[in-house]
Amino acid sequence: MKNAQDDAVRGTGRMMDRVFIMGNGGSGKTWLAQQLARRLQLPAFHLDDFHWLPNFVAERPREERDRLVARAADSSSWIMEGIYGSILRQVASRVTMLIWLDFPDDECISSLLQRGQTGGGTEEQFKELLDYTRGYRLRKNHMNSFDAHERFFEEHSLRRLRLCSRLEVAGFLATV
Repeated sequence: MKNAQDDAVRGTGRMMDRVFIMGNGGSGKTWLAQQLARRLQLPAFHLDDFHWLPNFVAERPREERDRLVARAADSSSWIMEGIYGSILRQVASRVTMLIWLDFPDDECISSLLQRGQTGGGTEEQFKELLDYTRGYRLRKNHMNSFDAHERFFEEHSLRRLRLCSRLEVAGFLATV
């Protein structure tokens, strides 16, 4: 981890009251959120649960999704994770620490293949997830892309942390 990142993670205090973890599919957002939630004793919210209806049968209506997100974000402390830039935009003013898991795409794909489909999705949906993950750095003018995450990261005015390897994630967790 870089020195600025070391400074960002010293202690937990208020800076880790409301943590948002973003990154490509398969980067380990859910796993990191679970680890932080357990260590900090905070609730973890997974944006897929807000965005999708159960078993990924369809996208949740936008108004309902936004209402669920707002209710979760109104809490005093939480961990949220996901790829959805539109949801990050909705809660950005509440985020006290932004973590970007910026892993190579092939590593993300490998993680997804090892993990397999989760949450009751179909094989076809898993194939779509793999294709979507492969397109992370290729998508332009899209809120769920590398470019959008980079903009969010650069614009975040409070604490931010960009982790680019599993070793950096382990180093970060050792400080929490």
